[in-house]
Amino acid sequence: MGSNQMSITLPDSLAEAVRARVASGTYADESEVIREGLRALNERERATEAWLKGPVVEAYDAWEAGTLETVPLADVRKEFAVDPGR
Repeated sequence: MGSNQMSITLPDSLAEAVRARVASGTYADESEVIREGLRALNERERATEAWLKGPVVEAYDAWEAGTLETVPLADVRKEFAVDPGR
């Protein structure tokens, strides 16, 4: 696998977070922190895409077909209301 050198600009807070991770010894250098962050971002995007193409599409299709069991919002609110007597 090849590599490319890049120059990036980060807000102070993110730059400090990168430096702190390197200083803690968790990562060898700044590039390793950025690579790990990008891997995590890619994984989150893959998981979101799978969720959208799977359960969300299935639920939408069921709703469109009128076969999705729904609960009125008022009932949900009652179910999750805090009971001060508990």
